[in-house]
Amino acid sequence: MATEEQDWKIEQQRVDDVTAKINRKMSVLEQEVGESRGDVVGMRKDFWDEVSINFSEQDDVGETSTSLRQQSQVLSELELSHRRSSLTLDKLRRLSSSPYFGRIDFREQGQEQTERIYLGIGSFLDDNEEDFLIYDWRAPVSSLYYDGAPGHATYRTPVGSIEGEMELKRQFVIRDAEIKVLFDTGVTIGDELLQQVLSHSADNQMKNIVATIQKEQNNVIRNDKSRMLIVQGAAGSGKTSAALQRVAYLLYRYRDSLRADQMVLFSPNSMFNSYVSTVLPELGEENMLQTTFQAYLEIRIGREFDLEDVFSQMEYLLAWSDDDGHPARVKGIRYKSSLDYFRAIRRYAELLLQDGMKFRSVRFQGHEIVSSQQMQEKFYSYDPAVKLGNRMELMRDWLLKEVNEFGRRERKEPWVEEQIQMLTTDDYHRAYTMMRRKQKNKTVSFDDFQLETEMAARMVVNNWLKPLRKWVKRLRFIDLGGLYRRLFEDAEWFQRINNGALPDGWEEFAPQTVNRIRQGELGYEDATPYLYLKEQLQGFRSNTAIKHIIVDEVQDYSPFQLEFMKRLFPRARMTALGDLNQAIYSHNSVFDEEEPLMELYGREQTELIRLTRSYRSTYEIVDFTRAMLPGGEQIIPFNRRGHKPVVALYDDREDMHQEIVRNIHELQQQGYQYTAIICKTESECTQAYEALKDQITMRKMTKNTPVFEKGTIIIPAYLAKGVEFDAVILYNASADQYHREAERKLFYTACTRAMHLLYAYSVGEVTPFISNVDAQLYEQNDYRG
Repeated sequence: MATEEQDWKIEQQRVDDVTAKINRKMSVLEQEVGESRGDVVGMRKDFWDEVSINFSEQDDVGETSTSLRQQSQVLSELELSHRRSSLTLDKLRRLSSSPYFGRIDFREQGQEQTERIYLGIGSFLDDNEEDFLIYDWRAPVSSLYYDGAPGHATYRTPVGSIEGEMELKRQFVIRDAEIKVLFDTGVTIGDELLQQVLSHSADNQMKNIVATIQKEQNNVIRNDKSRMLIVQGAAGSGKTSAALQRVAYLLYRYRDSLRADQMVLFSPNSMFNSYVSTVLPELGEENMLQTTFQAYLEIRIGREFDLEDVFSQMEYLLAWSDDDGHPARVKGIRYKSSLDYFRAIRRYAELLLQDGMKFRSVRFQGHEIVSSQQMQEKFYSYDPAVKLGNRMELMRDWLLKEVNEFGRRERKEPWVEEQIQMLTTDDYHRAYTMMRRKQKNKTVSFDDFQLETEMAARMVVNNWLKPLRKWVKRLRFIDLGGLYRRLFEDAEWFQRINNGALPDGWEEFAPQTVNRIRQGELGYEDATPYLYLKEQLQGFRSNTAIKHIIVDEVQDYSPFQLEFMKRLFPRARMTALGDLNQAIYSHNSVFDEEEPLMELYGREQTELIRLTRSYRSTYEIVDFTRAMLPGGEQIIPFNRRGHKPVVALYDDREDMHQEIVRNIHELQQQGYQYTAIICKTESECTQAYEALKDQITMRKMTKNTPVFEKGTIIIPAYLAKGVEFDAVILYNASADQYHREAERKLFYTACTRAMHLLYAYSVGEVTPFISNVDAQLYEQNDYRG
């Protein structure tokens, strides 16, 4: 209902009073931040002046080390204090413009006085630091605003539930300290506010949603019991936004035991990382760690192989052909993504304790120091009870001793004498220092030619053997490539680890795998299994510091990858966000339902929340896109009206290009700032870009594009996942281009990127994903002759 004019004036007066207090606090804090910045800069500048350095005696070295630690600790504390003050100041600046977005009047059961509670992105106390002028949206009482309606209400606190009566719920839109919208509502979050927010243009950065969090999203945000939280949400349901607010909530709720750098987000691509990077800072929190699974693979095994990434794999599979190895590759991808293969690799590692270990000979300048056969004999001479990782450590220590012994013998070889003759004065000085250390208190004279030569020879050999020692320490003597390749070269070996059977299509995809490995390449589907085998043999590198991981677009991860991730972060809770209808890498995943995810940590530790309402797109776009999907009627469109999607048919590409150019210019004139031309593949993007670049100002996005920017872009469908645009133009949505059932979800994903306007242009007959939709759900224009 509309509020009276008097209420508006009273509320505006309160905004004025609160912002005045905020501004006074900001002035004080700005001075403190400036002073602390000066302290930090001054201490960094004078850091070494405060430390007395003396390396002449051992005691002095200890004193120097202690002094360095003390100074470093003081500097670290100053920097931490400055960073916290800066974050507080940033939050106050945002509060100054928009201090709060909601108000609830709540009378606790048994109390006579009603408390007025104003909610904003952060808390703010009065001048006496006693009463809350603004409550943080994450405070326990704030859940009333998101979950309750006027009447009897309850909210949970760490010490129990509080019951009472909610007498009023009021919503605001405040900009530059001026109330723009004010209304009372009898529901959770009123449609009026959502309508206004959702009708705005897209942006190059995701925004926080604290003012419009819906009840089901609030359940996601405040869930802090489950080890595994699965959020299955329709396109545009706000699952990623809710997950990021969830991070902010957890940092608030567990601020004494959880830091932002103990949480990590695995996102679809680096552009998406840029897109969501401002959400947490907007809420006054530091950003969590952000990465992609591909980036992790590159760090771990990128030096050993030329790694294929998921986007290159996608390009390969979208260029489908029945006679060039695609069907065999898909069979391999499906098997290598499965838990069956995960268990087979584990059995393989266990079997290697008894038989079949492969090693690389340890060589130096053509000399075989230790042969692979000797290494095998040594490996299997250890007690069978010694675990695989421990055996490798024993092997490493033994090989280092063998290398050292070889080095001692090598010092008298002619090549060493040749290298000694080439030593510089500095090299001789280091040799002299080595002699002093060796002789300790004995008198040493550099006239001692024999000792001088011995030290110089030792130095030369040690320098030359240093890379080999490093190679051994890194356990590179294990022939990992050979061990993994054998699984696809030797059917008998595979049967030994797979209960006597070969997976479907092994005879077809095995040669493909072997050929790529021999060429120094590793397919995306092989990267995680190879890394898992490596971890089994070299020792698993678990990260116990991470306490929470968020996996976005979880439907595009294989069971193998998720099981690996679970082992990688053994102490972490997981929030998994996904939409089975957007499983565009369906060839890479066996997730046809949530069942495998439910079993990852066990049902007793897992909770599933479904988000079925779509907020991103207009009612007409959602109504159109959900009709493409089996079971799409379960998706509920938000009632924000707009234009029907437009489907246009052309005889040739030239006609289609002319319409795209006209359409882009028209959208620009209408003020739309974010328009995407979405193609099926990157290669099609390149063709379209070359055809249109002289008539339209636009940017081509690739997997290496780091940021999402304003303007018109051309982008492959699989890269557009997770982001949104004012208008989307589907480039050549024809039956020739999109006809395989495996491409249905890719096409649906591309369509659901549109917030306000959707156009599908086709050369010839349109894709059956559209033609099978009720024609009343879209506007069709046929420009064919």
